[in-house]
Amino acid sequence: MTDATTEDPPVLDEAVRPPGATRPAASRARRTAVFWLARPGLVLSVALVGLVLLAAFFPALFTSRDPLAGVPPEKLQPPGSAHLFGTDQLGRDLFARVVHGCALTLRATTLAVAVGLVAGSLIGLLAGYLGGRADSVLMRLTDVLLAVPGLLLSLALVTALGFGTVQVAVAVGVTSVGMFARIMRAEVLRIAGTAYVEAARAGGCRWYTVLARHVLPNAAAPVLVYAAVDFGGVVLQVSSLSFLGYGARPPQPEWGSLVAGGRDYLDSAWWLTTLPGLTIAATVLAANRIARALDGETEETR
Repeated sequence: MTDATTEDPPVLDEAVRPPGATRPAASRARRTAVFWLARPGLVLSVALVGLVLLAAFFPALFTSRDPLAGVPPEKLQPPGSAHLFGTDQLGRDLFARVVHGCALTLRATTLAVAVGLVAGSLIGLLAGYLGGRADSVLMRLTDVLLAVPGLLLSLALVTALGFGTVQVAVAVGVTSVGMFARIMRAEVLRIAGTAYVEAARAGGCRWYTVLARHVLPNAAAPVLVYAAVDFGGVVLQVSSLSFLGYGARPPQPEWGSLVAGGRDYLDSAWWLTTLPGLTIAATVLAANRIARALDGETEETR
């Protein structure tokens, strides 16, 4: 007779595996590989955004040229092996200027998203949790912000604040406060009536403790996803204001100012506007593709 204690444990088939059972590491790796292979556009977008971030923090990895130093005899040279993006009217290497411009543009973009995220989340959190008159006043304020077109409002604000990268970032960030506040308020209203929030209130927790420990962590995911969605649009807005001359002062190589600087040479040096413009477009499209993927994952987990 065979001893039952020496028999090998039965192998569970995937179809009958209990819901709580841990999948083998090989299965998870295979699922991850299938996920990325089925989405080549997402892989390309992640790679492109990664390169832009690397260029912003470590520009020396991509070019050793000085973006501010020009060589007059080499002015207006077309793209080639010596100059990947060509040169501008002062003989400066355009590729070096685009690479070093990543830092200025992304710095303004990150600050703008942070301003909208922090201010809008705080307004939405207080409006949704406090309700009543506070909700009415705060939401009417966001209605005013949402009623004015974003670019027009940012132009008015940057005119009042003055020119510069930080001023542009703050102006663009204020235009997105309304949407962040609306999203946060909707999530707070959904979470405020849940059992664990009611239990925290009944247990004697102060209102700000309930907000910080229970409401905010559970309401943050959709707001963070919108921050990723908003990132591409903010890059475009910051570049637009820089194009109009409100950003960093020349000769600093901000992306929008690079496009503006080549307007007078469209017929003889198309690369001065086309290549920085394509860089902006590719970055915005890649950021939007990543944001759509994050939004889809969030919807599946809710």
